[in-house]
This record gives sequence, C-alpha cells and structure tokens, in this order.
Amino acid sequence: MEYKLIGPEHYEQVIDHLRRNFFADEPLNKAAGLCQKGFGNSELEHHSLETLHDKLSLMAVDRSEGAEQEECKIAGVILNGILRPGDTAQALQKLQASSDLNFKKIFELLYSHNLKVDLFGRFKVDRIFDVRILSVDASYRGQGIAKELVRHAESLARKRGFRLLKADATGIFSQKILRSHGFELFAEQLYAKYTDAGGQVVLPVEAPHIKLQLLTKKVGHDDGDEDPQ
Repeated sequence: MEYKLIGPEHYEQVIDHLRRNFFADEPLNKAAGLCQKGFGNSELEHHSLETLHDKLSLMAVDRSEGAEQEECKIAGVILNGILRPGDTAQALQKLQASSDLNFKKIFELLYSHNLKVDLFGRFKVDRIFDVRILSVDASYRGQGIAKELVRHAESLARKRGFRLLKADATGIFSQKILRSHGFELFAEQLYAKYTDAGGQVVLPVEAPHIKLQLLTKKVGHDDGDEDPQ
C-alpha cells in the first residue's frame, strides 16, 4: 500500500471513491438520507473539492504487483483542510443559501458545534489542520489503512508547521481511531439531545453512533523527512 498526497489529477477518482463509500455510509449523511451508495451529492462534492484544494489530503493506493498506474485502486483517503479564524462563521452564513435541506441539517450541527468553542484562542494558533473526511473502501476495511492515513496526516501537519490538529468525528469508528492516535476530546454533542424547536431529534443517527466529538491534538514542528509525493 502506498500513501501519497492527492493532486488535481486524482480529484475525479477521489470523488468516485467517496460516492461509493463515505457519502452514503457516514452516520450523519445516512441519518439525513443525503444520498444513496454510488451516487453523489453536489453540495458534499463541492465541500470535498474545496478541501482538496488546500493540498493537504492523502490517499492510500493499492499498487498490486504488475498493476499499471491507471489501474491502481484508491483504498482510502483522508481529506484535510486549513481552518482559520472566522472560517466557520462564514461557512455557516453561506450555508443558509443552500437549497439542500438535508445537507443544511448536517452542517448546521457541525458548524454550530464548532462555534461554541474557541480553539484559536484556547491553543493560541492562527490556523488549524482540520481532518474532515476519513474513508476506507469497503473491500479494504480491517487492514489498518485508516490508522495509517491518520498517522501520515499528522506527519504532514508537522512538516507543514501546524501546531494543532482538529477533527469533527461523527461516528464511533473514526472516534476510536483518532483517540488511539492521541487525539483528545474537546467537546461533544449527543445526537439524541440535538433537537429542533418542537423537541424533535434533528438527525436520528443509528447506534452505535450516539454523539459528535470534536477532537484535538497538539503537535510540534518536524524537520524530518520530506512530504509524501
């Protein structure tokens, strides 16, 4: 398995991977009925592409013996972006113009939860390495690929001079993986207690996923090996 930076030439293949895996399987997307497996969602794809443009995302590529480059399969991806002060408030304001009500439900939760805390002030940083999507192809799960993607992402963050990593972990599996890499709980929201004005649960997420966790990890600068290519 090879771990490498995602470049513009990979964007189409990465989006296809997400359509077949993450978009339908992610707990909040599933609870909102955002899209079916194998199909896309224009808002979610735009969000993913915006993250890819920060050039901090990585993929695990299966380079089976004898396989030609164009035949190599993406086994997993970790999409990371740069978060700066004011970005979340601006994103929430921009979200109000969306006509996709299910997409709005999901990201209103994520953005509002983040706005309850001040990570920049608490950790005295002016930018954060934001782990946004962690996805492994169904046929490659159980092989430790997600853990390796997180490890490579942290290494990249160090090399790029970030001092804080952050993730909105929406499901129990990503929460366990990130916690095993030293991410710590900063804030959480039980899905059963996230309700509308009428007291109805906004996103009826299925067990074992019961809460959203905002996780953080402080890191130091690394002058070691070069970035993955």
